[in-house]
Amino acid sequence: MPVLAASRRVIAPDMVGFGYTDRPAGITYNMATWVQQALDLLDALDLPQVDLVGNSFGGALSLALTIRAPERVRRLVLMGSVGVPFPITPGLDAVWGYEPSFETMRELLDVFAYDRRLVNDELAQLRYEASIRPGFQESFSAMFPAPRQRWVEAMASREEDISRLPHETLAIHGREDKVIPLSTSQTLATLIPRAQLHVFGQCGHWTQIEHAARFAQLVGNFLAEAGTDEPKPLIA
Repeated sequence: MPVLAASRRVIAPDMVGFGYTDRPAGITYNMATWVQQALDLLDALDLPQVDLVGNSFGGALSLALTIRAPERVRRLVLMGSVGVPFPITPGLDAVWGYEPSFETMRELLDVFAYDRRLVNDELAQLRYEASIRPGFQESFSAMFPAPRQRWVEAMASREEDISRLPHETLAIHGREDKVIPLSTSQTLATLIPRAQLHVFGQCGHWTQIEHAARFAQLVGNFLAEAGTDEPKPLIA
């Protein structure tokens, strides 16, 4: 984000139920809710069109938003993205089934990263402490109760809708991703007419962390390709 923010406006919202957003009583956590929140945010910030960079769950959200409101999106980046059906991986099942403990969080970090140097007790402790803030685990558990294969399907967009997208799209994936299989990005790159696919070797689910400099350059170059007649690049 700091690298891209040097030349672009970067917006990184917490979606409802995640991070430090409100957790309204009775809210339904689903893709329709999150897409509407994202569109409302663009309206509130008076942003008629943006470039979207979506990671994992955020990729499914970015894809669904682009299908619903294609005029609001200029270019699309999908990194380790959900959005098409696939058999749930043990890694994703463990992430969605997380029960707070330091030990469990430490195990999840091993699932996320290929590079063991990025995984340490300090990071695990920070993420564990964040997960036990009041209301955090309750909302997360409400999103993905077992059996969890159904939530993979719930986040998927229809193939016919994906294949009609006219947007220049960059799909990025880690070859050793244990959370979202590489095949999802391969499918998305096949379905979207103006898509390209970049695969990082020796990389897990954290492409933007494990290959941070290469990732920032790749995304920056992709967004810079846009013609001068297109709106100034923004990333949400």
